[in-house]
Amino acid sequence: MLASIVHVLGAPAMARAAAASPSKSGSSRQQTSYGSSSAAAGRAAKQTETAQASELAEAKSFLQKGLLAEAEKATRQFLYSHADSAEGHYILGHILFDEVREKYVGEEKKEGENFRYSDTVDNPLVTMRDAKARESLAELSAGARYRAPGALDLKIVGLDYLLLKDLPSAEKWLTASTTLNPKDEQTWFYLGRTKYSQTKYSSAIEAFQHCLKLDPRNPTAEYNVGLSFEGLNQNDEAIQAYQNAIAWQEQNETKSPDSLVGLARLYLRQNQPENALPYLLQAVAAFPELSLAHEELGKAFSVLRRLHEAQEQLEKAVQLSPQKAPLRCLLGQVYQQEKMTAKAQSEFERCTALRTSESQPAGVNQTH
Repeated sequence: MLASIVHVLGAPAMARAAAASPSKSGSSRQQTSYGSSSAAAGRAAKQTETAQASELAEAKSFLQKGLLAEAEKATRQFLYSHADSAEGHYILGHILFDEVREKYVGEEKKEGENFRYSDTVDNPLVTMRDAKARESLAELSAGARYRAPGALDLKIVGLDYLLLKDLPSAEKWLTASTTLNPKDEQTWFYLGRTKYSQTKYSSAIEAFQHCLKLDPRNPTAEYNVGLSFEGLNQNDEAIQAYQNAIAWQEQNETKSPDSLVGLARLYLRQNQPENALPYLLQAVAAFPELSLAHEELGKAFSVLRRLHEAQEQLEKAVQLSPQKAPLRCLLGQVYQQEKMTAKAQSEFERCTALRTSESQPAGVNQTH
């Protein structure tokens, strides 16, 4: 799920929203304080707030342009002399979260679309991700000392906990965000993903349906409805959701293989490879550089005893994801069935070596 945060949010959506306007949920607290003070004190506080907002304008401008390093520098300079600025701390918290997003985008551009479907990420990326998420949480907590957080701030808190793989905390704060702003479809989506990852499939479906009410015919949300129904072993409902998502994304400029592969996998689990095949052929045609599509197509051909075609697809999958141990084992099994003993042995040895390597501490890239 971690890389999917990048995939769904896109270019710094969180930061742009944060820069557009400060949190307003703490305003009632401030107004009560002003009401009990003298009018002069209220005017002075308002003038201070206005002056601080002016000083933060440069940081906000950088943030809206996606210049995160410059925005972070300007915000830190501001906080050096205004350590009690709630807005400054909140904005810095948003920037730090967006820096993780930007890094993942860079890695996906460098590694290709298979990065989003990889089981692991490199340790340097894990170290950076966790450090930025913790620092973001610290800044958001600092902001909360001076003003109650708004829905967007709580959303970032929840997403930071998702990055840190603390699912109960992520669920808590994403739920709190939806309470303050029930109209944010992204928050409902990530609340659904968090519940799904905790096998709370029924409540995950409810969250995804909230997302769909706000963003009808969203294929990503509908795909996740399918995953959740599958988790409940309600396969007919899952198939319908996957088919909906496939149909809906035809209208979108940006396509995803998820629903095609998800539906095919379900058919394969039901021992219906002939039903899986058309969707996997479509996925391979649309996403020729995606290892996952070739892998699943190879499995389908293998079940159908079309071993040469299975070999071709699995060899392509290995070429695209050479460090994926299960792929090596699958290809070895096909070679073995084809009586290609030496090649089979080589793949089995490579599979064992990769699994040994994977048993060492590494970062997990929770995508699905």
